[in-house]
Amino acid sequence: MSRIGKKPVAIPSGVTASIDGGELSVKGPKGVLTLKLREEISYTLEDGGISVQPANGTKQARAFWGMQRTMVQNLITGVSDGFTKKLLINGVGYRADAKGRVLNLKLGYSHDVNIDVPEGLDVKTPDNTTVEISGSDKQKVGQLAAEIRRWRKPEPYKGKGIKYDGEFIFRKEGKKK
Repeated sequence: MSRIGKKPVAIPSGVTASIDGGELSVKGPKGVLTLKLREEISYTLEDGGISVQPANGTKQARAFWGMQRTMVQNLITGVSDGFTKKLLINGVGYRADAKGRVLNLKLGYSHDVNIDVPEGLDVKTPDNTTVEISGSDKQKVGQLAAEIRRWRKPEPYKGKGIKYDGEFIFRKEGKKK
């Protein structure tokens, strides 16, 4: 029995939701997001919220229950507040610069790394060692952050590389003489 699935998802003021044709559409100040609905789960729009319940007693319906409720919650949060990921760059000469829809990274390679920013996402560089990714779709924000981080994962000896804000890098002791 899903504990999180039992709670209905509250819809804040300024956000509207509608279910039509097997798709949940949520509209808010940050844009419009849609979710393809699973057949194993029943979704009902109630006053001030969306209730997510398994449509039948199968194991698969119970397995999807909590995840689908969380995905509905992410839609509502995305169109009302949005999501943000912050990446920190550590290393001598490592820099980032956002110009329009392209993020330019200098990461110690013989060439610069240029990453195109997808539609619906906004990338800012408050300083040259910080990258802030924001948008209404949680999956897209996390995916772009992971792709940027993949270019230079933090290494355990000096901690050089790109890491998430708040991420702990386990440090190893260097070679002894």
